[in-house]
Amino acid sequence: MISENLIQDLNLELTEVKNKNDLMNVKSKFLGKKGPIVKLTSELKSLTIEEKKIRGTEINRIKSQIELLINKKLNEIENEEINKKLNSDRIDITLPGKASSFGSVHPLTQILDEIIDIFEGYGFQTVEGPEIETNFYNFEALNIPKDHPARDMQDTFYLEDDVLLRTHTSPMQIRIMENNQPPIKIISPGKVYRCDSDVTHTPMFHQVEGLLVDKDISFANLKSILNNFCHDFFQKDINIRFRPSYFPFTEPSAELDIEWENKNGEKKWMEVLGCGLVNPKVFDFVNYDAKNYSGFAFGMGIERLAMIKLGITDIRYFYQNDIKFLKQF
Repeated sequence: MISENLIQDLNLELTEVKNKNDLMNVKSKFLGKKGPIVKLTSELKSLTIEEKKIRGTEINRIKSQIELLINKKLNEIENEEINKKLNSDRIDITLPGKASSFGSVHPLTQILDEIIDIFEGYGFQTVEGPEIETNFYNFEALNIPKDHPARDMQDTFYLEDDVLLRTHTSPMQIRIMENNQPPIKIISPGKVYRCDSDVTHTPMFHQVEGLLVDKDISFANLKSILNNFCHDFFQKDINIRFRPSYFPFTEPSAELDIEWENKNGEKKWMEVLGCGLVNPKVFDFVNYDAKNYSGFAFGMGIERLAMIKLGITDIRYFYQNDIKFLKQF
């Protein structure tokens, strides 16, 4: 009779339960220290042994039944919560999906890869070097004296007195020659840094350095390589010219111009790279015998070549991450 009354009371209480907190209150009411199960258990001490066995068995049965009903209600509440969450987070599979966008290789990377492929086809080996350099490799060993304008703070990013962000990829000439004997035939692509910014210059840009050292190398060899490169790179006959110039690490020195047509149809000359025969003073820094060996070097700006080939008027477009611009390539 006691069990029936308890179960009826419990079922009545459970019908009012809305959440887990309500259920915990009901559980405490029936199974807690002040609940009927504890009270019934405490009354066993006044009974005989035989009565204790009978009443104890009945109390355990009631307790198990109460726990079973409470756990059943707990499962119902948890399932209801899960269903509510699933309904709120439900995805309408009839809706159209979102189209995936595909990336592409940056135009500068495309141009750089193309240049590397061309020179590797000529037998050049590609090497890379550090972007943080010392005065020795960036200036001194390249015959750039301490009073040269390139060493001024307004032209060079200095990290410490003797440490800087390289202003060109030419330091790789020294790093390669000081550890290798001729013949040498390398190109060195990479980022370089200068304090300069306008429509044709950025503080960070890319260069490809070229160096060939062997016996009996002349300016004619340099002109032949660069002439072939211009034709292979632009994939058409293109007018080029060499203008006398000055670089401390080459002698004689020249700048190579190409004739190109702007968007108005006007033909103009544009300088695309500097070059020349390796200055014998540079050979002195790497212990090469200038009487037995000669060589040529060149350095080209990737952005400048890309602007000409792709018809881009402002170098800053390359670094603005404009999807409309990048999708063209």
